[in-house]
Amino acid sequence: MKKIITLFFAVIFLTACSETNNNDYVFIGESEHWEAEYTYNGTEKWEEKDGQKAISNEDHFRFVLTYKGPLKELSSLQKIEYSYETNSGQGSGTEEFTAPPSSRTFSSSGGSKGGAKVEQDEVIKVHVKWDDLEESFELHNINQ
Repeated sequence: MKKIITLFFAVIFLTACSETNNNDYVFIGESEHWEAEYTYNGTEKWEEKDGQKAISNEDHFRFVLTYKGPLKELSSLQKIEYSYETNSGQGSGTEEFTAPPSSRTFSSSGGSKGGAKVEQDEVIKVHVKWDDLEESFELHNINQ
């Protein structure tokens, strides 16, 4: 019986020392001409190292910006610039066209290990500039 109790407490102790949290969020928003989605997948792992609690994290994100009108409205587009900003970082993209774009969608993605994480209640700021026009809007977590 003592062995069972000892084993039980050992399992509880090991479980308490190693905890993994998954942070998977989808943020969406739109303006008059654009809509965007920011998908965030992060993993936090709490571990005991050398008698101290330590956290390690890893994340991946994907930002997708889509023009809401028909593709033919972008036929004279020469340049698009977009940026997005979270509390933990920012990203941007620029594309110049010598021919009409073949898609209404522009995207970027990335990831990190050990960096700051995106929180579920964040508001992500987006700015789009295409030719001489500009719009800004916010993305909000769809599960809030």
